Amino acid sequence: MQLSLSVNGERMAQRPGSTIAALIAELALDIRKVAVERNREIVPRSSYGAVRLEQDDEIEIVHFIGGG
Repeated sequence: MQLSLSVNGERMAQRPGSTIAALIAELALDIRKVAVERNREIVPRSSYGAVRLEQDDEIEIVHFIGGG
């Protein structure tokens, strides 16, 4: 069975037990350059590996891009 969740407004399937860190890796994002909100609450970067995704979670990921 797959989990269905929303990532930046788009439906996405994930394996049960997946973490925010696994999701970031799957999306090929640099964990040091993102901020994550889960169900309208900011997730501390230090807990990305511990926070398990749940059915119907709403995840928002902001990716920071450097520039000058």
